[in-house]
Amino acid sequence: MPETPVIFSTHSLHPDVTTDLARLGTLKTASAPTPEAILAESVGANIIIVRAPIPPEIVTREQGLMATVRHGAGLDMIPMEACTEAGVMVTNAPGANAVTVAEHAIWSAMSLLRKNPMVTRDLHEGGWEHGRRHAAFGQEISGRTLGILGFGNIGTALAGMAQNGFGMSVISHTRSPDKLPETVESVSLPELLKRADILVLSCPLTDATRGLIDRAAIQSMKSGAILVNVARGPVVEEDALIEALQSGHLGGAAIDVFAKQPLPIDHPLMALGNVVLTPHIAGLTQESMLRLGRKVTEITGQILAGHTPDNLCNPEVLPTYKARFPAL
Repeated sequence: MPETPVIFSTHSLHPDVTTDLARLGTLKTASAPTPEAILAESVGANIIIVRAPIPPEIVTREQGLMATVRHGAGLDMIPMEACTEAGVMVTNAPGANAVTVAEHAIWSAMSLLRKNPMVTRDLHEGGWEHGRRHAAFGQEISGRTLGILGFGNIGTALAGMAQNGFGMSVISHTRSPDKLPETVESVSLPELLKRADILVLSCPLTDATRGLIDRAAIQSMKSGAILVNVARGPVVEEDALIEALQSGHLGGAAIDVFAKQPLPIDHPLMALGNVVLTPHIAGLTQESMLRLGRKVTEITGQILAGHTPDNLCNPEVLPTYKARFPAL
């Protein structure tokens, strides 16, 4: 490893974090979060901070690459197998933006229940009375049933807000039902879909969850239910979702993540009135960016000091890693 390590980030970071990382090495930031820019500009990187997909070629090309540090929790942006095979550690920062994502899910569901996207559009386009015509169809979130698919840090924060703030019943389908709090009911996936007034997807993208919310799953949901996706786009079959929104089977959908990102301006979802669309920002606030950045800085410091970092996601890499960097 060079005397001054190179830390490469796919995105700009919180100003305080940028200052702290610059103290640990030479900090470089991609000119754009595209595969082409990341591939071309990450030459010589010892640490890569990940907020955009990392081309696998980087992992095999960079002989001095020590670790990819996820600025967040999900690992689908990192070529895990390639990293492990090459002796590159993979770490993440789970939980740092859980409250932020949970707030987004609650806010967007409330917006849909109160018909805010259509009220705002019609107020702008047709005036006062035109906007008010939706008011009688608005609904309260209080007392409804919240279904959570995948119950990690986000689910924990979300359940607390829903129960303590709005008196909601909370049910969940999770691969670790034994870890659910006593106040959250564990249910099967079919029961979750059938009972939820608001269904929040907060599961990781895996082979098991890819396409899980397909046409049959959506049709089994309550008529008028709200779907909130803060997980990953490919968890949902988009064509089936669009059909359910157009037909009125679903009351609305709040979508922060999409099968193809960036979302094309002419995408069919853009033409719908019963949606809240956001450009993958559910976990981004000033506060969460600072928390995430501080954890990333801490992990980066651990790695450069020769320590096994917090939240090592591929511990099986350690023998190969230590053979690559015997002095650490």
